[in-house]
Amino acid sequence: MRAQRGVTLLEMLIAITLVAGLSTGMLMAMRTSLLTYQKTAGKLESNRHFLKAQQILSSQIGAVIPVSGICPAAEGPGIAVPSFLSGSADGLRFISSYSIAEGARGYPQIVEYRVLSGDRGSVRLVATEHPYTGPQSTNPFCAGTALSASPFELGGANQASAKPTPETSYVLADHLAYCRFSYHEPYDQNTFLETSWLPLWDRPMLPAGVRLEMQPGAPERGGLSALGMTIPIQVNRDPAVVYDDGF
Repeated sequence: MRAQRGVTLLEMLIAITLVAGLSTGMLMAMRTSLLTYQKTAGKLESNRHFLKAQQILSSQIGAVIPVSGICPAAEGPGIAVPSFLSGSADGLRFISSYSIAEGARGYPQIVEYRVLSGDRGSVRLVATEHPYTGPQSTNPFCAGTALSASPFELGGANQASAKPTPETSYVLADHLAYCRFSYHEPYDQNTFLETSWLPLWDRPMLPAGVRLEMQPGAPERGGLSALGMTIPIQVNRDPAVVYDDGF
C-alpha cells in the first residue's frame, strides 16, 4: 500500500493554539508599552507645565515696573496714584515688562493674578494681561483696590477665548488646595533689620519680595507638584520721586 502523509486534526489544533497564544502575548506587550509611553508623556508634559509656570511667575514679578497710574478726579485734572502695584492674599496686580505671549521683548502689560474657584472645591491661579499704553490705560482700575473680573469669571474659559477682547487669560496652576500671596516689607538700609511678611500691600513703595504659597489638592505620583516660591523684587525706585540725571 502507498504510504500517506498528512497532519491530523489534533496537531492542527495544537498549532493554532500556539499561534494564538504567541499573538496574544505580543499584543499585550505592545499595549503595555503604549500605556507606559502615554503615562510617561503625560508626566513629562505636567512637569514642563509646572516649570514653565514657575518661570513665568518669577519673570513677570521680577520685571515689575515702578510706575504710577492716573485716576480721573471729580473736578480738575487727573490725580496720580502713588504706585499701581496692589496686592491681597488672593490676588496681585502690577505692571510688568514681561509678557506671557511675547516674552521679555514684548510691550509692557498690566498683569493680574487671581485665585479662582476650581473643580471639586479646588482653586486655580489665573493670570490676565491687559496692554499697558501709558498712565491713561490704568483708568479702568481706579474703582478701588479690588481687582477686575477675569474672563474665567465671566462665563468660563471657552466663552472668554471666543470673545474678542484686548485681554488674555492663562491658567498657571490648577487643582490646588490653596493659593495665597504675601508681601515682604522693604528693608531699612540704615538699620538692616529683618522686616515682616504682610497679607495685603497698598503702600506707595514696592515690596522687597512676593511669596506665593501653593499646595496641590492631590499629591502627584512620579511628577513635580506645585510648591510655593519666593520671588525677590530688585527694583527699589520710589514711584513718587522724579529722577533726573543732572546733565
